[in-house]
Amino acid sequence: MTDAQPHSTGPARPGSFGPRDFQLVLLRRMADHQPGLVEDARHELGASIAEMREANRRWQAMVRSPRSRGAAARYRSVLGEPERVLPRTVGDLECEARLWPVPLWPTLRFEVLAGPDGTVWNEWLIRAPGSPGPALTSVDDLRPWSCTVDEAARAFAPARPMEGSAPTRWQLELTLPGGDRRVAEFSWGLLQRLLP
Repeated sequence: MTDAQPHSTGPARPGSFGPRDFQLVLLRRMADHQPGLVEDARHELGASIAEMREANRRWQAMVRSPRSRGAAARYRSVLGEPERVLPRTVGDLECEARLWPVPLWPTLRFEVLAGPDGTVWNEWLIRAPGSPGPALTSVDDLRPWSCTVDEAARAFAPARPMEGSAPTRWQLELTLPGGDRRVAEFSWGLLQRLLP
């Protein structure tokens, strides 16, 4: 959480699931590695631990529902219309990046990458277009919540993607100055920790 800006911290309408609830879902997965940061963020949202658990339970129910409308429709129903929609090229395929603001992290955006048929290929936090990223020059700069997957991969190339320990987790083997290699773990695209 940096550069805090005013945002709605009150509870959503009863029965609704909106941006505040979605931020609690993001935090729930991050709590496994960064409980202190998550607690601070939860307090900023004015949410209890029980509310965070309930938001996660409801999100998982939406994801697993046989009547689910698909990931793209789910994000639109929860987060509203994207702030920006940008064309992207992945290999030789054209796709669409849909970006939503995330008030807990004002310089980040939640990105949903959708293929030509609307299928969601990826969903994670990225740096907001036009926002300066962090200066990443040494292992000391790789602090929790300091950077995104793409930023770490560019700063410590060559980087090798690895399978994460859970569906919303990614790992990268990074090449540090001097040639040492370390594995960084990310949740929802945001750095959580360096593995020993």
